[in-house]
Amino acid sequence: AMAGPLEPHLEALRRELDPAVLSVLLALLAVAITLLIWRFVQGRRSSRKAVLLLGLCDAGKTLLFARLLTGKYRDTQTSITDSSAVYRVSNDKSANVTLIDLPGHESLRLQFLERFKAAARAIVFVVDSVAFQREVKDVAEFLYQVLVDSTVLKNAPALLIACNKQDVTMAKSAKLIQQQLEKELNTLRVTRSAAPTSLDATGGPAQLGKKGKDFDFSQLPMKVEFVECSARGSKGEEGDADFEGLEKWLAKIA
Repeated sequence: AMAGPLEPHLEALRRELDPAVLSVLLALLAVAITLLIWRFVQGRRSSRKAVLLLGLCDAGKTLLFARLLTGKYRDTQTSITDSSAVYRVSNDKSANVTLIDLPGHESLRLQFLERFKAAARAIVFVVDSVAFQREVKDVAEFLYQVLVDSTVLKNAPALLIACNKQDVTMAKSAKLIQQQLEKELNTLRVTRSAAPTSLDATGGPAQLGKKGKDFDFSQLPMKVEFVECSARGSKGEEGDADFEGLEKWLAKIA
């Protein structure tokens, strides 16, 4: 298809050049076009510098945000707007991302996701590991809305499920949270298939996971990881946060 408008020029080259030389030139042209496409794709990715902190109210997003930026504990309250700041990777000052803490209130979270989703290089979805058993349906509902969003599906930002508040004895493990979320998301997929709310790139209903198979996170177009963390830390307000896994993940995606 590409040769059409170039055909007269190629024909002239065929008459004037040795076939072997022409083959080399065409191969170099193909390589150049491939490199241009690759640079375009990489450029689009590098323009997405935001890491969105999502989750329900009281999951601990804002304290995680503050701890990552300052290292210090501070009292927080339910956010009604977004907060953003540049986060620099500790072992590489030139590597940085923009952390954006989004409100978790049910009436606000989707409109803020709509505003920032196109800029997302990655998403940290924060889960309250203590309240998880009670909130699992609400957590899965919000995560489902994120995962079937057409922009999220297209850009496929890296996704980290941060299982917060692990300093509390009753906290659920990351493994259990993953299993329960996969089960709930599978149920949601079945019940929502009759009335989809999102469209995929072809204009049809967005499909979560693989048709005919029980859902699991490996079926998604983005890489999904789980970590256990504690924004408060095991030593309370005077100690450090416990989120080494989160920091390593941020360093990897920055």
